[in-house]
Amino acid sequence: MQEQQHKQATTAPRLRFAPSPTGFQHIGGYRTALFSWLFARHSGGTFILRIEDTDLSRTVEGAVSYLIEGLKWLGLDYDEGPVVGGPYGPYYQTQRKALYQQYAHQLIANGHAYRCYCTPERLEQMRKEQEAQKLPPRYDRRCRFLSAEERAALEAAGHSWTVRFAMPLEGETVVHDELHGDITFKNADLDDAVILKSDGYPTYHLANVIDDHLMGITHVLRGEEWIASAPRHVQIYQALGWQPPLFYHLPNVLGKDKKKLSKRHNAPSWDTLQRQGYLPEAVFNFLALLGWAYDDKTEIFSREELIRVFTLDRIGVSGGILDPDKLTWMNGVYIRQLPLEELTRRTLPYLERPAAEGGLPDSVPRPLDFAYTQRVLQLEQERLKTLGEAAQMIDFFYVDELHYDTTLLIQKQMDAASTRAALERTREILVALDRWEHSALEEPLRALAATLGLKTGQLFGAIRVAISGRTVSPPLFQTMEVLGRQRTLHRLDQAIARLS
Repeated sequence: MQEQQHKQATTAPRLRFAPSPTGFQHIGGYRTALFSWLFARHSGGTFILRIEDTDLSRTVEGAVSYLIEGLKWLGLDYDEGPVVGGPYGPYYQTQRKALYQQYAHQLIANGHAYRCYCTPERLEQMRKEQEAQKLPPRYDRRCRFLSAEERAALEAAGHSWTVRFAMPLEGETVVHDELHGDITFKNADLDDAVILKSDGYPTYHLANVIDDHLMGITHVLRGEEWIASAPRHVQIYQALGWQPPLFYHLPNVLGKDKKKLSKRHNAPSWDTLQRQGYLPEAVFNFLALLGWAYDDKTEIFSREELIRVFTLDRIGVSGGILDPDKLTWMNGVYIRQLPLEELTRRTLPYLERPAAEGGLPDSVPRPLDFAYTQRVLQLEQERLKTLGEAAQMIDFFYVDELHYDTTLLIQKQMDAASTRAALERTREILVALDRWEHSALEEPLRALAATLGLKTGQLFGAIRVAISGRTVSPPLFQTMEVLGRQRTLHRLDQAIARLS
């Protein structure tokens, strides 16, 4: 093992992300890709995308393009793979079929594999009998011990066949994992898995070994659910006379309920997060901390910082918790760090989409004025947590008419008459102002509150509801400045009319 580690330490690391397009990749899968990408970039190595698409019956149309779009959104560029090509292609396993067949037949010739002629019906009956006897389901190796004559007869009769790997019947297989150490399996507990299906395509067990070897993969990062299959892979490496890569079986990504995330169990997709208004750089940072930590306190990292500090020895063995609240907090941190012009550019598409999709009311003309929207967002940047929530927070800056409960205008220890009088006096003062700037608005209105014998909270609360239709808004006087004199006075008139 030390010799293996030395050899791989002296060559530039080559890491791969090898998803199966049997469904749309959820965010946990991108975490695995991110770890491989980060280490490749940290070490000056190569990051490869390989599509393991040999399960033809379960392949989902559009899954590959969706996967690649997600990588692009997160900024995970790959050095070799679909579209970009590379010296070890093709990078779709369906295009490497002849290679797998070649090595499967080599394993048969060397006595490490055999053809299995068992029909699906026989295998199903065998499983039912094992289940009835409460035995673990496994192949009974019937075809492993067929005589040459029996094989010839089955071939002559035109029976279809698969290829199974002949696991050792005795002894142990040791899988060395860089995170978990040596993991020992009793060979007697492992059955002879199919490595080549009847359609001539390989299963994962054969394909990943051949491709990782031929593509020069030095480090394999994959989910810990593959630990159970790893002894088969180690045995196939040995049967072919190849040195296995370094294995890192990563901890699962868990939900807050400590259950593994999956497509069926609360796993968000990258485009769902995108639609909700999460920034890719925030998701990137968040994913990096699911099962990896630099120390016990640092949580915010730029992309460049993560590349610089990311090492595989800091990956833990306990599952990373995907906490939506923490992601939202982190996204807010990143929003506050954005230059105002950049924040506006990124937020505009969310504001301009249809109201049914979370945008501003459809009555608001599109496209929005960039400079005005920039002034509006400057007031809300500190409170924004996702770009998707911007429309509901700032819609009152854009609509012509406000809709709110009139009683919200009336503050504690006030009634309709005193509120109306206070708003009328407010309007008189605002009409007379020479400058419409927040610094010029505040002082005379504070003086008015004192003159009327009101607390500033009472007067300002009534004004806030009158101009925004809500009890919570950005700073009052900055809001009035951005709304402008005409719109502010119009809304005061409407509020006064409501109270009459």
